[in-house]
Amino acid sequence: MKKVQLRQSESDYIKLIQITDSHITAQAEGKFDGMDTGLSLDRVLEYICAQTGVADAVLFTGDLVHEPVKPAYEKLLKKLLRLDVPVFCLAGNHDNPDIMRAVLRHKHVSTAKVLECRHWQILMLNSFLPNSHAGRLASDELEFLQSQLMCSMDKHILICLHHPPVSIGSPWMDVMMLENPGEFFAVVDAYTNIRGIIWGHIHQTFLLERNKVLLMASPSTCVQFLPQTEQYVKDDRMPGYRELTLQADGSINTSIRRLDGHNYTKI
Repeated sequence: MKKVQLRQSESDYIKLIQITDSHITAQAEGKFDGMDTGLSLDRVLEYICAQTGVADAVLFTGDLVHEPVKPAYEKLLKKLLRLDVPVFCLAGNHDNPDIMRAVLRHKHVSTAKVLECRHWQILMLNSFLPNSHAGRLASDELEFLQSQLMCSMDKHILICLHHPPVSIGSPWMDVMMLENPGEFFAVVDAYTNIRGIIWGHIHQTFLLERNKVLLMASPSTCVQFLPQTEQYVKDDRMPGYRELTLQADGSINTSIRRLDGHNYTKI
């Protein structure tokens, strides 16, 4: 498995941005629950460029498009190429992994699975499950995770996937979480150098600590889902993204930013 070496400044930390669930459509003004998802992503990307200065990479954690057709990915690629930093994409339940990998491999946009810097390794896991909104880590994906962890004991680890491996407290979303969290955590719990796990899918902020590992989810770049609900309820919060600063000692500083300028600092 090819590893991508992230360029890093002389500082001992690396700065990442997580964006997720853009639900881009092939149509010029395609909408998801009344929101123009292309325009919303444009505004989030503009906000990122204006607010954060130089980041080392962007992690895009799934549901990149709403209907998984080539023109939608081509439209998305044009937007992502405006960023000046590497963008690494993984598939969500609305994606087609094969089309995604074929289109999103241009200049600094890719679907690489292993990202490395001086003190950290970032693993991009595929939880896509065909014909389902839920997710699953296939046996070969779990084997990939195990093998990477075994040979990276000298690195702090951040794991990225699309589907939540834990309940988020919304029954309608919890039926669409990772189907085999027990198998996932059986691997994770065997290692002491895993510092964080991030995902998308839930269109809301989530933060929990489990066995000294931060579990984090982020707002969508388009429609937000109201937390702690029995059924789907649209939230009136603005689109946003997560910032993560990975320190040399393994600690993670993270916060949520939204288009209204409100900064929800978590750690």
